[in-house]
Amino acid sequence: MLSALLQIVVIQMLLPLIFILMLWMEKDRSKLEWIAKMLATVMIVLWVFLTGRWDWVSYYIRYLFILLLLISLFFSWKRTKPLPLRSKLTRTQKITLGIHTLLVFVFGFYNVSAFTGYSTQQQAMELAFPLKNGTYYVGQGGGDTQLNYHHAYESQQFALDIVKLNKLGIRATGFYPKELDQYAIYGDTLHSPCDGKVLEVRSHLSDLIPPESDTEHPEGNYVALSCDNEDSIVYIAHMQQDSIKVVKGDRVKELEPLGLVGNSGNTSEPHLHIHAEKDGGGIPIQFDGEFLIRNSLVR
Repeated sequence: MLSALLQIVVIQMLLPLIFILMLWMEKDRSKLEWIAKMLATVMIVLWVFLTGRWDWVSYYIRYLFILLLLISLFFSWKRTKPLPLRSKLTRTQKITLGIHTLLVFVFGFYNVSAFTGYSTQQQAMELAFPLKNGTYYVGQGGGDTQLNYHHAYESQQFALDIVKLNKLGIRATGFYPKELDQYAIYGDTLHSPCDGKVLEVRSHLSDLIPPESDTEHPEGNYVALSCDNEDSIVYIAHMQQDSIKVVKGDRVKELEPLGLVGNSGNTSEPHLHIHAEKDGGGIPIQFDGEFLIRNSLVR
């Protein structure tokens, strides 16, 4: 929880705000200084916009950062426009210019890397989205580790972690509540993403109080499906104790209820984990032709 708090507050919120305010308020001696600072600020805000976990503070706040950036660009350029392109710099100004230039390259690389995770060259498996009646947010998803930490693990590299947003665009009431019913997705019905056969089921594990986790049973309560006409296995994990309605060997129809979202297994909070794998390797999945990534919404 401490690391998540640090990332959200310091990196995702304070870092871009500081650079936006610096661009807006600080006076430069030349256009060159302003350009370096402007590019560094744009790269940082874009990176946070693309890779931040906005379900923790409100999905809609990410657009406020873009608005603040545009306002800052307008007023700072208005102030900078009369300045010469270059001027003699002090030692401190040279160091500042160098830092901003370094940040442009570092965060530019991060952004290019994140953009590569927006698509995949591999053939994606088409599934029906397993949740209904709400606004669902992809917290982990995509083809790059900046968007999806699962991508570092071969069998789960295209896995999705999905939560539900309340009316404020937040996944839960409170920052990190211990009460499971404070998470918007907890107890939502999970539906089969395809026609197929039930290969594996586990249903007896207890739902855990965040941030407890069960590393010995990483899937928690889960259903594994073999979808018709697909040589792969789809895993739906972290389900609610004793909520699963199917047993091993059952045939299921697409969108048939399977059980409820819970908080069992190696999990930090209630969410849906879904991934497909073939011969031990993760394969991409898509819904209605869309390859979902972090910050994608499904309504």
